[in-house]
Amino acid sequence: MQNTSRPVISNQPGPHHDLARRIDRALATPLRKPIAAHTQAAFEQASRWYQARPAPLIIDAGCGVGISTRQLAAQFPDHAVIGVDRSEDRLGRDHGALPDNALLVRADLVDFWRLADQARWQPERHYLLYPNPYPKAAHLKMRWHGHPVLPTLLALGGQLEVRSNWPLYIEEFALAVTQVTGRQADIGVWTPDSEYLTPFEAKYDKSGQTLWRLQVQLERL
Repeated sequence: MQNTSRPVISNQPGPHHDLARRIDRALATPLRKPIAAHTQAAFEQASRWYQARPAPLIIDAGCGVGISTRQLAAQFPDHAVIGVDRSEDRLGRDHGALPDNALLVRADLVDFWRLADQARWQPERHYLLYPNPYPKAAHLKMRWHGHPVLPTLLALGGQLEVRSNWPLYIEEFALAVTQVTGRQADIGVWTPDSEYLTPFEAKYDKSGQTLWRLQVQLERL
């Protein structure tokens, strides 16, 4: 991945005017679409792996090629780290052996989060690292904080950390957290000091972009 990247460009001057209404709808009408069979099978595999490890759980949501999962497993050797991504191609790229305390799972995150909620999983830490910003205003529903699965994501609890190179994504996510949970997230500039969790983090930082981080401690609902 080359170390040049353009900043996010959006036609939004500030938080989306429809964000609060979309969140109200998600709270009033829980997502009920059928769980995809491949994600059900992947979750059952992950559940067996996790149950065999009596350790605190970390979920690396949208882990891409799995570098962040490997890094988190190294940083937290006494935790069980599960990286989830929908792309077989990304997960299949060779970035070395997985640590014993890490697992990569190919699954749809929307369904995986719902299954984790049904199983009463409670991650100690939950990461969303540089999700696709979908910067056009018309694509709000494709951002995680504008998606109907948001209440389920937040219901899992634990320390949630979101990183992005688009400050508006972090600002909107913080507003969504407060609307759903009543909690105030901490947001600010993130300086990785060359200790990058993901290839995108390295690319954005080396391109001179400001990185942003949201952290919030959530209760299991």
